[in-house]
Amino acid sequence: MPLKGTDVVKKLPEGGKKNCRECGFPTCFAFAMKLAGGGVSLDKCPYISSDVRVELEDALAPPVRLVTVGTGENALQIGNEEVVYRHEKTFVHQPGIALLISDAEAEAKIDKKLKKIKELQFPWVGLTLKADLVALQFESGDRAKYEALVKKVCNSSELGMVLISEDADILLSALKLCGDRRPLLYPVTQDNLDKVIAGIKDSPVPVAVKADSVEQLVPLTTKLKDAEIEEIVLDPGSRNMLDAIRDQTLIRRAALKQNFRPLGYPTIGFPCFMAKDEIRQVLLAAMFVIKYPGIIVLSDFDQYSLLPLLVQRLNIYTDPRIPMSVEQKVYEIGEPSDESPVLVTSNWALTYFIVASEIEGSRVPSWLCVKDTEGLGVLTGWAAGKFSGDSIGPFIKKSGIEDKVRHKKLIIPGKVARIKGELEEALPDWEIIVGPREASEIPAYLPGLVKKWKN
Repeated sequence: MPLKGTDVVKKLPEGGKKNCRECGFPTCFAFAMKLAGGGVSLDKCPYISSDVRVELEDALAPPVRLVTVGTGENALQIGNEEVVYRHEKTFVHQPGIALLISDAEAEAKIDKKLKKIKELQFPWVGLTLKADLVALQFESGDRAKYEALVKKVCNSSELGMVLISEDADILLSALKLCGDRRPLLYPVTQDNLDKVIAGIKDSPVPVAVKADSVEQLVPLTTKLKDAEIEEIVLDPGSRNMLDAIRDQTLIRRAALKQNFRPLGYPTIGFPCFMAKDEIRQVLLAAMFVIKYPGIIVLSDFDQYSLLPLLVQRLNIYTDPRIPMSVEQKVYEIGEPSDESPVLVTSNWALTYFIVASEIEGSRVPSWLCVKDTEGLGVLTGWAAGKFSGDSIGPFIKKSGIEDKVRHKKLIIPGKVARIKGELEEALPDWEIIVGPREASEIPAYLPGLVKKWKN
């Protein structure tokens, strides 16, 4: 169970009765409650002893360890999950989709896969959906061939990597070629555990442990933690759907419900080793998106199998409490000039991209002023008082649009025509024009309006 504020306060100086206020809170109890909720760090209290600090840091750590595979913009973070079911709160870090490449495959097939993972990227409501990792499998038995594959991928892709070999010597040899990329080493087993620890202790990288059951994972993770290797991913060895659901659920519940630290790590799933045909692999991957691996490895995919999987992942891992929104600012659609139309809309992502797309379709370069409505659409934002004349007026004044255009004509959505009077009071120097009710009418509306202005 998560540590409560009442438990934390007992660990503070003088049993939580010092109340020095140096942390910025009026009492130790207030500080403890905020600390338990993750709203403040231990560093705020200067009087906590080192022993208590270590104890509290361990107790307050997320029940599922955060693990980072890769570096820079392509780094994949997994773990830090807080709930068993998405509707309880939200899932945090979406699983990485990995493409398996074996060194036993033909050179042409390897090139095709590398090209595929680079090109299969899908624009989606302001995001780019794509696969995240390349999993490199040692299968040929030829060490030089595997190292050549690792070098090739390092030179041709910036994505994070999973190095797969039962032979610890091969893993550590490949690691020397790409250690700065922070690859994930798999599998670490009872047989090669000591050798892997010795090989990475000075420069730790993430490792994925494999066992024949959930229970057998415990001594492996315990030994790794004792060796101060804490970025661990779990594979319970399940290779069919029923066992996989059972094992993934057991691990998640043990970490979150019982706060069992030896299983408090993200997991990895291998549809590529559970089914031969691509369709069944994608079905297994869709199951894994929900329950619960942080990394899902497929042997192959195409645009028709990858895109639905990525959209499902986006839907499951989008925080249901936070509407998708874009930044409040003035957007340039096309190459607008100081005579181009000025339109205003809300910052709900779907509204913005629909309106922007229709403006582009009109072939009339325009300025689009996007007002922050906390992710609400135009009508909902108006009903909530976040898209009114009183709120849009100050936004327009501060947006800088007056410095970008010579005219002062503002086009508002037709569905909120009733705010025209409010806006005229808030912006007395501006002419407020009621535009179309539907975004789909913009391509026909804007050219006619501009022509009217010129005449």
